Amino acid sequence: MTIPVAVLAQVGIDPGDELKVGVDGGRIVLEPALSLAERRREALRRHAGAFTGLYPPGYLEDLRDEWER
Repeated sequence: MTIPVAVLAQVGIDPGDELKVGVDGGRIVLEPALSLAERRREALRRHAGAFTGLYPPGYLEDLRDEWER
């Protein structure tokens, strides 16, 4: 099923988020499978450590030392 991105954005759902499917009377209802807090935690888990190794050891300390001069 394809849902327009603009519609997803209106309700705070991102492309790729899992949805629960339910029924309300004669209507099909789609809801996020996870709460907003759970989706945020999952996003953090997915991206945590993504930049490990980006800078050589000691680089950030050297940069901070430059700011203190």
